[in-house]
Amino acid sequence: MKNKYIYGPVPSRRLGYSLGVDIIPFKNCSFNCIYCQLGQTTNITIERKEYTPISGIIEELRNIIGREQQIDYITFSGSGEPTLHSSLGVLISETKNLTDIPVAVLTNSSLLYLPEVRDDLMLADVVLPTLCASSQTIFKNINRGHPDISIELIIQGLIDFRKKYAGNIWLEIMLVKGINDQAQAIEELRRVVDRIRPDKIHLNTVVRPPSEKTALPLSIEELKPIQIIFGRKCEIIADFNKESAPVSFRETQSQIINLIKRRPVTMQDIKSITGLSRHEIIKHIASLMKNKRIKITRHNNCDYYEIP
Repeated sequence: MKNKYIYGPVPSRRLGYSLGVDIIPFKNCSFNCIYCQLGQTTNITIERKEYTPISGIIEELRNIIGREQQIDYITFSGSGEPTLHSSLGVLISETKNLTDIPVAVLTNSSLLYLPEVRDDLMLADVVLPTLCASSQTIFKNINRGHPDISIELIIQGLIDFRKKYAGNIWLEIMLVKGINDQAQAIEELRRVVDRIRPDKIHLNTVVRPPSEKTALPLSIEELKPIQIIFGRKCEIIADFNKESAPVSFRETQSQIINLIKRRPVTMQDIKSITGLSRHEIIKHIASLMKNKRIKITRHNNCDYYEIP
């Protein structure tokens, strides 16, 4: 049976083999980031509600967790901002009742100013918030958030969350060339990060094809001195390099399409996730390209497969 809410496990640069739980329909988000790999936000919102049914999500998790496969984290993320789901706390609690696999939540940090959102995240093992700016001007240029959200509100939410949350906070700093990588912007951001006190700092840049072509990446040479500024907790997120885990089944063409719908992927991504040989993948890709079900995009000297 095809899963509606669960995808993967997929290789993650930060979470190993991550079983994704997609609880927000595409593309409901509080931001419209210029670097987003999923494209433009179609519904910019901060309304919390039950976007997807709890029972369906838990049932899919129950069915997949018992299979013989490597899962390092169960990750609430996907096609929109997961903290928009009003029952996120219940979903995390129910997931932890099913399994000992640690739970992670990816968030753009926009709703952490709400006490109920902070409470929902308390049972997660690791929360991975993103922060791109310390000034409202840079925030608007990169994140293009809901008009009721300010960078001051986001920063205070992160600080307040750290005060009560006992789990791990791995803060992602997303850098876009020419927008938030100047020396003054980095220094101001470092001072803010010192106030948040994350357990780790993940320095990132535009890796996959972005929503806006003006969103350009920094090179590894440009990232290294910035890493030093953020200190010993900071690491540059490297490309995923684990060996592929053995899988007990072969993905069908429809499953490859489902994967590509989630995000642009490379040949290596497909190989790692499906266990298919390169030769088998090429046959599937050729067929999908011929039928115009996918397209190919060149980004940073790498080919990515996307939905047209």
